[in-house]
Order: sequence, then C-alpha cells, then structure tokens
Amino acid sequence: MRIVVHGQQAFGKAVLEALLKRGDEVVGVYVAPEKEGAKIDPLKEAALAAKLPVFQPASYKDEKVWAEFKALKPDLQVMAFVTLFVPEEFLNIPTHGSIQYHPSLLPLYRGASAINWPIIKGEKETGLSIFWPDNGLDTGAILVQKKTPISGTDTLGTVYFDRLFPMGVEAMLEGVDLVKAGKAPKIKQDESKATYEGKCGPGNAKIDWGKPWEQIDRLIRGCNPAPGAWTTLNGATVKIFDAKPMPAKDPKGIAGKLGEIVAVEADGITVVCADGRFKISRVQPDGGKKIDASEWAATAKIEKGAKFA
Repeated sequence: MRIVVHGQQAFGKAVLEALLKRGDEVVGVYVAPEKEGAKIDPLKEAALAAKLPVFQPASYKDEKVWAEFKALKPDLQVMAFVTLFVPEEFLNIPTHGSIQYHPSLLPLYRGASAINWPIIKGEKETGLSIFWPDNGLDTGAILVQKKTPISGTDTLGTVYFDRLFPMGVEAMLEGVDLVKAGKAPKIKQDESKATYEGKCGPGNAKIDWGKPWEQIDRLIRGCNPAPGAWTTLNGATVKIFDAKPMPAKDPKGIAGKLGEIVAVEADGITVVCADGRFKISRVQPDGGKKIDASEWAATAKIEKGAKFA
C-alpha cells in the first residue's frame, strides 16, 4: 500500500519513523510550511533523512497541488498533526482516502485544544480518535478510539507526552493495518453528543484567585506547559506551572486576602484562594525562563504580603 504521511513536529516524525521501521511503503511526505527563520520541522528532517520527497504547499485548495498529489499514486494518506484546512477533494485522492489523528474521544472536544479542555473541565478520562476527515472540523467517521484516565495530578504535558503521543502512534499503525486488511470501520459520530471548544490561549488561562481551589488547580494543570496559566504581580505577568493545592478545612478561617502571598519559603510560595491555598513551586516571570518559585521570589524580592491580581 502506497502511503503518504502528512503532518508536522515530533508526532508526525514519530508516525513516519514507525511506518518506515516496520517496512511500510511511504512514497511522499507533506509538511506544514515553516515560518520565516524557524528551524526545520522534525518531520521534514526525518523525511529528508529517509530520502523521501517532501511537499510543503501553503494551501490545499490549489488544483496544481492536487495534481502533484495524484502523481504519487497514493493508496492512503496518514495525517499526523495537521493544522491547515484540507478539502475533501484532496482527502479523497488516495485509493482508500485519508485517516487522521485527533487527541480526544470524538465527538467530544473537537477543536485545536482538545487536550487542555478535558483537564480544565475536570473530566476523569480522555483519549484519542483516528478518524476519516471530511470538510467539517473533526466531524468525520471514526476508525479507531483509545481511552486513558485523567488523574488529579495530570497536566497537559503528562497526558500528551506520556500517553496520547505513544498511544496515538500505535493507533495510527492499527488504523493503517485495518485499511490494508479491508476491515476499516467508518462509525458515524453522534452529533447529539458533540462538543467544541475554541483554542486555549492566554485569554482563557488567567487565574482568578477568587475561584475555588479545584478550578484553579485544573486550570494550572490543563495549561501546563502551554499556554501557561498566569497571574500578575505589580502589573507584571507571571506564569504558574507547578502548584500544589491545599484545601482549607474551614474556608471561613483562611487568613489572608485572595491572591495574597502568605509565605515565602525554600520550597515555594503560598498563595490564598477562595477556599484554600496553593504552594507554588515553579513559575515563569514575564520575559524570563521557568525557574523555581523560591528563586524567583528571592531574585525579584517578593515578600510575604505581596498580592497577585
């Protein structure tokens, strides 16, 4: 089966290398164009190392791009982390069409930040879907799904890199095998259960210290490492990455104002929220690198009584 890999970054590279390692016939690689001055994309680098033809069209709505794709005589397009819109005319060129990875249990959490939101919203599990893309946003029929639990300490980073990334590579291979064997299902998504969340960016990631500790905790974990939950101190932005919640037995008995730093210690700083406190251990000051909170406090001369806004 003549396979074209389409994607970018580390996940695209991992899928390509997994296919090549087991002897699949990859006849071409499509990669998102790099921005000016950016490093070479890892998938492109791997493709060139394997002496495969690489294509980087800026748009997939161009019939010349379609003709170039047809010339590869592809049987299946394997889409691993694709962000540009790809119309059905292009998707349907391969003999068996195209399959795509999405890091949620579709039809739940369609959209670009499908890993952040389940954590932020307190879901107990998430997963991945290999599906048949169409002109909708993550609306195509399902081929393969895998589940994974979300623990009370999981972050975006642990859920993706520890589980959804390696599980996704394996699921992609499983999907390819099902197509090759002529046993690939096309399970229609249940639109009555569909949810969509917009991109999780800085506008969603501001910490409100007046919220319950559970909401703040999920926000910090769901935004770690990106986009980074943030707060401000004396008008300057501070991103918070590692913080341990300390729920209060009696919220009425909490000493300190909302957002107030009530302790500066060797293992971090302690901040007041609506129904408890947080011991913050890792931060990133505006324009700086990620550092231990205690080191930041010492360098920036943060003292007990300072207040996050």
